[in-house]
Amino acid sequence: MHTSLDHLFPNQTGTIETIDVSPELGRRMAALGLRPGRRVEMVRAAPLRGPLQIRIGHTELMIRRADAAKINVNLVV
Repeated sequence: MHTSLDHLFPNQTGTIETIDVSPELGRRMAALGLRPGRRVEMVRAAPLRGPLQIRIGHTELMIRRADAAKINVNLVV
């Protein structure tokens, strides 16, 4: 099932399919490990539409919901 990263619930995992951002932001995300084919886990979502805490491998990141909405994932069941 395909969805965007901002729609994952805590403890849900998905594989990044595409990232629809500007080239500059795409390079920054890639440097942080956000690349197609990588598995990403939602750790927690801040209340009131705040940032999301995600895990990629052994790295945990905070990402804005607006940026997470541009990352398309395939849910891992």
